Amino acid sequence: MPVTASLYSQDMDGGGGVREVARSAVRGEVLRVAWLLFGQQGFEATTIEQVAQAAGMSRRTFFRYFTGKDELILARLVDAGERVAALLAARPADEPVWTALRRSLDAVVVPQEVNGDAARRMLLLLEEEPAARSSMEERRRLWIETLTPHVAARLGPGRTAPMRAAAVCGAAIACLEAAQAQWSVTGEVDLGTLVDECMSSVAPLA
Repeated sequence: MPVTASLYSQDMDGGGGVREVARSAVRGEVLRVAWLLFGQQGFEATTIEQVAQAAGMSRRTFFRYFTGKDELILARLVDAGERVAALLAARPADEPVWTALRRSLDAVVVPQEVNGDAARRMLLLLEEEPAARSSMEERRRLWIETLTPHVAARLGPGRTAPMRAAAVCGAAIACLEAAQAQWSVTGEVDLGTLVDECMSSVAPLA
């Protein structure tokens, strides 16, 4: 029995806790194979049927876990934002906000550096294909929404703290995106180095 099919069986048959763990595992496996296909074929050329087949499930079962192909892009991007937020929450409380944000972005930077060429191909796809670009725009909004409370807490009390925190988060994300755009085209310098350079250029404003 394929791994995904086995997990799907657990999702249907297990108790509440087991079912939720199995559901998360199935979603993770579908996302993994979907992004592999996107990298090989492009987003537009990849069909839901191909993703379902690669994951060892039917089209009908696919829709138990995802609303459509667009969610396969957004869900992975949202997961990455949650990893960034988790790292940010764990940073020392007295660490400067801009430094804490930079180190937290390693949740994205390090895996992309490890995956190298494959990560660069996906970054180009996300930039070039219209449907994927819309997911990137939504990603930006959701990341700011997720990170802002953590940054606001570091900025201290004040009526405008959430506003200032949102601005700082938006600037950090813009630095990441600028570095990714450069890295995806050239690959000549480590992504982390490019992020450092971008964030250093706006550090006096942060």
